[in-house]
Amino acid sequence: MNEKQTSTPEDHRERETPVQSSPPTLTKVEEKIRRNKIRTLNDLLRTTFVGGQVVMTSGIAAMSAIQQYEVTKQVQTFSNFTPDNDPHGEHDYGSFGFEGRRIAWKIDYYDKAIHYGSEDPADSDVTTRVLTIMLTSEY
Repeated sequence: MNEKQTSTPEDHRERETPVQSSPPTLTKVEEKIRRNKIRTLNDLLRTTFVGGQVVMTSGIAAMSAIQQYEVTKQVQTFSNFTPDNDPHGEHDYGSFGFEGRRIAWKIDYYDKAIHYGSEDPADSDVTTRVLTIMLTSEY
């Protein structure tokens, strides 16, 4: 008597090697190009308020219009980037003193719907940048 052998899904599961996709590894040159794109897009938003959204926390919003103007001017002209406050060279954070208070600004990267983080902050087609200006005590 000749029996046919059948196999079950469990039999194959043990033998199959799952295919795993891993993110591509960037060369140092590619990473530098990517970082430069991010920095350029961040600088455009910070210096012109174009290329994303700008929000102020309640502490900044409570300031007078003149104070808000002065704070935004300092954000737009900020250039004190150092390895301590800009370790990745993306110009995505800064802080400064203003009338006895510490002000900070930061740029976050979201998907276009602003529901999740961006999959690629270097690609403005899939990224919405949000610049937040705040008192450091609100961070």
